[in-house]
Amino acid sequence: MANTTDGTQPEIQVVAPLQGAAVGTTTIEDAVVAKIAGIAARDVSGVHALGGGAARMVGAIRDALNTTDLSQGISVAVGEAQITVDVTIVAEYPVSLQKVADDVRAAIHRDMVELVGVAAVEVNVTIDDVHVPSDDEDDTDEAPTA
Repeated sequence: MANTTDGTQPEIQVVAPLQGAAVGTTTIEDAVVAKIAGIAARDVSGVHALGGGAARMVGAIRDALNTTDLSQGISVAVGEAQITVDVTIVAEYPVSLQKVADDVRAAIHRDMVELVGVAAVEVNVTIDDVHVPSDDEDDTDEAPTA
């Protein structure tokens, strides 16, 4: 053991385990994992929406009713030591589709490790569509010129 500068032994603190700590298992439902993956994917720059055409149609109705499904477009398979995620996205135009897909993979993997505590060993990204902003969205309140 090393001596301190004044020649005395350093003080060692021993932390005892918590007395009466409960033991048990934690179960995280697939729907929770899907919701976390959906939130992670939505936060990626270049992702316009999640899900295929029919899912987005139902999602638009749910959004209008203020009951957004955060796991829309997400499918998960949860094992004891690993997670597989399938995600379907609509990308913004013009973005690099490979970069958006890579960023979605990284975001989902990071959140699975940080929030769920299990690694996403496989994140499959399907780009179902590209959202092109229409001219009328950009030119609000402007009269057409002749």
